Amino acid sequence: MDLVAACRAFVSVGTHGSFTVGASVARIPQSVASRRVAALERHLGGQLFDRTSRSVTLTPFGRDMLHSARRIVDLAEAMEHDAERARLRPFRLAVPAVCAPRSLAALVVEARRHELNLELRRAEPAERARLRQSFEVRAALVCVPSDEAAWRVPLGLASGADPGVEVVHLETLRASRADRRTRRRRVWIAPEDDVPHVRDPLTRLRDAAGLQPAQVAVAASIVDAAAEALAGSDLMLCSPAEARELGLHWRPLGELRPVRGYQVTAGVREDAERLRGVLHTAVGRCLGAAERVPGESRAHGRRVRA
Repeated sequence: MDLVAACRAFVSVGTHGSFTVGASVARIPQSVASRRVAALERHLGGQLFDRTSRSVTLTPFGRDMLHSARRIVDLAEAMEHDAERARLRPFRLAVPAVCAPRSLAALVVEARRHELNLELRRAEPAERARLRQSFEVRAALVCVPSDEAAWRVPLGLASGADPGVEVVHLETLRASRADRRTRRRRVWIAPEDDVPHVRDPLTRLRDAAGLQPAQVAVAASIVDAAAEALAGSDLMLCSPAEARELGLHWRPLGELRPVRGYQVTAGVREDAERLRGVLHTAVGRCLGAAERVPGESRAHGRRVRA
């Protein structure tokens, strides 16, 4: 027996003194109201109404039970109201500043289909970590090495002009002796990739290729990095999706295959699992990632980072 539904029918009939009116107010058929009241009487072990062909009146037992039934109905309605408020409460999520607005909007729409009201905060890696640590957001997409990642984003080099090659080798940026006085071409790293597991292998490759230290540099923002690539012969480290968004020509790097790795960090395991579960594909589109991390195990995919 559905105790709450039975109590609603009992309270409505008892308040209005009529099965017909009570059922109408409760928005159920009269036959349903009668069955629910009868089931409640069997459950409680006593008769709630004296029924005649013309009237319905509460029995002494029914009058004693009416107050308790009202409390159950009121509590159930309060619980339903609280549940609605909880569903509408914003889920604040810190996301990379490099994510395109259109893909973020699509993520918000997809989250609503799963009764999740996302409120997004775009920020650089260090700021995302700070927002999560200070509990200003419920969860954050943080940068991790590729072997710890739920989402992986391939990186390469992008330029304003078509490079005319399938793969760009960093050693081609090395200037000849005749060109020592000319400005060296540079590779610009956006703040999103200014993390050790992306930046350090690239700087080691720079040194191995005989480039000057300034030829691999961190830009103040992704806009600044893109502007340098669009304005001249410099290159920008980015994903294929970012290159398309910025109107740049993207190519893989010949000597290295840099990858951005992302994982969810959240205070509650269920929050992280929702993002890695039903929203995995939508989050991946925002990041420019593949559908799934190749070779990722189920247990690894469910891991929550503190």
